[in-house]
Amino acid sequence: MIYDSVLGRSFSKQEQKKLGYWAFVACSFIALSFFTNFKPFLGPLSVLNLRLSMGEDEKLHLFSDTDSSLLIANETVGSSSSTANDTSSSHELAEIMRSTLIVNDTDSSHGESEIRDAEIIMNSTSIDNATGRSQEVFKESHTQNMETNDTSNSPSLVKENDIYMVNNTNSSLPKATDADVVTKNNTIEPLCTLMGRSDFCEIKGDIRIDGKSYTVFIVSSETDILTAENTSWSIRPYARKGDQAAMGAVREWTVKLVTGASDIPQCTQNHCVPAILFSAGGYAGNHFHAFTDVILPLFLTSRPYNGEVQFLITNGRPAWISKFETIMKALSRYQLISIDNSQDIHCYDSMTVGLKRRTNKELSIDPDPSSSPYSMKDFRKFLRSSYSLRKTMATKIRNGSKKRPRLLIISRKRSRAFTNVGEIVTMGKRLGYRVVVAEPDADVSGFAQIINSCDVVMGVHGAGLTNIVFLPENAVLVQVIPFGGTEWLSRTYFEEPAKGMNIRYLDYKIRLEESTLIQQYPADHVVLRDPSAIWKQGWSAVESIYLRQQNVTLNVNRFRPTLVKALDLLHQ
Repeated sequence: MIYDSVLGRSFSKQEQKKLGYWAFVACSFIALSFFTNFKPFLGPLSVLNLRLSMGEDEKLHLFSDTDSSLLIANETVGSSSSTANDTSSSHELAEIMRSTLIVNDTDSSHGESEIRDAEIIMNSTSIDNATGRSQEVFKESHTQNMETNDTSNSPSLVKENDIYMVNNTNSSLPKATDADVVTKNNTIEPLCTLMGRSDFCEIKGDIRIDGKSYTVFIVSSETDILTAENTSWSIRPYARKGDQAAMGAVREWTVKLVTGASDIPQCTQNHCVPAILFSAGGYAGNHFHAFTDVILPLFLTSRPYNGEVQFLITNGRPAWISKFETIMKALSRYQLISIDNSQDIHCYDSMTVGLKRRTNKELSIDPDPSSSPYSMKDFRKFLRSSYSLRKTMATKIRNGSKKRPRLLIISRKRSRAFTNVGEIVTMGKRLGYRVVVAEPDADVSGFAQIINSCDVVMGVHGAGLTNIVFLPENAVLVQVIPFGGTEWLSRTYFEEPAKGMNIRYLDYKIRLEESTLIQQYPADHVVLRDPSAIWKQGWSAVESIYLRQQNVTLNVNRFRPTLVKALDLLHQ
């Protein structure tokens, strides 16, 4: 009563009412400050649970702070949940609270940039029962596999598949569907590289390979697919791009981004190592093209894995696989899979579709270290190791030495064969060579042993000369160039590669009278008189006449200086 009388005498009724309002505001401010400062020691305050409705098709950032029980959704996909918050005011409140949380987040070991990388789309109706429901969300999302088991008051940083999220034990997430949870960089868009002689795609993620449809599926979220520049790529995994005839004989594969719908093939075989998918189609039946288009690019693509990689072969014929089995086993510790029409769905976390060939030169590796960490010297060293070849350097002849170098004559049976092998052998022996005559066949290992034991190899232009890859360092190649304007072929396929392998090179261009074509055509025929006219008719005409119909009868007296020159090179 005394208080009322004093108050009545000091203030009017209107002033008393204003004073009451200000007292209420002051008490409210004190109460709010109390709850804010002492929140870590209290239970969750449901009154502070805020849910902000934003514009559609925007991503969401989840933030958590030790000093607040608020979960601020900076950006979210619009949903039809019941909320009465005004959109514009919610945006303003989110920006204020986001800056506050970032400034006050002193217990977290990550910075603002890492927080912004943690993106998730959520529909939150409660912040209770954190641990159990958070686990349920991530187990049911096909793009994530995360658990939240923190039982302390301070938040923990969970890192899984390039996802960063700050967890708080007082927060919970509702059950999510594929549309509810989206991760950033969980699925990486294939890095497809288009090069001069090859295209290849390097892929990481949920990869499923269907050999019946010749498709590589990459299971992705709808958001990743919508934001991707491309969702499908066509690849012929053979390293001779630009050659229409070769690529026409290579099976085309599709690399495709898809969502985790029920019609996507389910894995029947899961693999824990990366995979490389390549083709043995095209010209791979030819020994030269097998090496330059497949084996050498396969070495460049797979060698960095040090054997921890699995090969998937398309267009793989059993005879081809058997022929090069030693090389493929040396590059991979895992069983080769013939993927065409496979009944299984093979699944990987990482793979390369296609082979890397970074140079247009034949049977070569780009010497630029920035292009490839490997060289032809590395490749030849690998071959010697794979086939247990002992000779690394050609014989060096010293004056007065009785050591005789070995000469290999590569013989042929069908075409471009030497018709007078006996005369060549006799001349070689007289010059001081130990002469070996052999023809390459499907036994790559056996022929590799023979050619590796020799110091000089000679033969008519053809796939058999590809075996120079097994020669020791500083050996000599003598290429006999047939009649018919084939000089550029000989230079491109064997002269230039030989020099890149540290093999000394000589050639011998035969004259018309050394060709058996003079026995098949009259002297004034265009085949003999003007080979350039045949070249104008196309490759088929050239191949059928100058490469398939022609044999060689060497003029041994004319050829003798070439073998003498080879001997001189071995002295150097």
